[in-house]
Amino acid sequence: MRDDLEVVEADITRLAVDVIVNAANESLLGGGGVDGAIHAAAGVELQGECRLIGGCPTGEARITKGYRLPARHVIHTVGPIWHGGGRGEDGLLESCYRNSLALAREAGLKTIAFPAISTGVYHFPLNRAAGIAVRAVVDELDRNRGSIEKVIFCTFGAAATEAFRLVLKDFS
Repeated sequence: MRDDLEVVEADITRLAVDVIVNAANESLLGGGGVDGAIHAAAGVELQGECRLIGGCPTGEARITKGYRLPARHVIHTVGPIWHGGGRGEDGLLESCYRNSLALAREAGLKTIAFPAISTGVYHFPLNRAAGIAVRAVVDELDRNRGSIEKVIFCTFGAAATEAFRLVLKDFS
């Protein structure tokens, strides 16, 4: 089992890591699910900083302070809306993970927690998303050894936890 990867079923807003990833919308101004929970826990200062950024295209990522969160920073990434798989959704989702890790490396952050990006209101199939996420993260960790010490896949609910654990077994 790799010691740099972990699946944890928890509230991502309570994790004491260097950075948590927000499954954001393109405005970066908050929404439902993980996005709304992160904005609520961080406080109004987060929305103010996000407003200054001016948005983020799907597949890309932006970094802010964590404000009232235990995490020092938040990386906001915009996952794709599922349209059946024919609109480049897989590649866009992979880019979310790779671009988030690149920002973490550039900022010198060592521990990062990801939610299951796009699997909520954006309806990306959970098992497919878990496979894309884990493969992208493993590839980035292997190509950039030592820059990120720990990646946590922070899941919400038994189905997501099991999906990520099953995929992770292939990389043990």
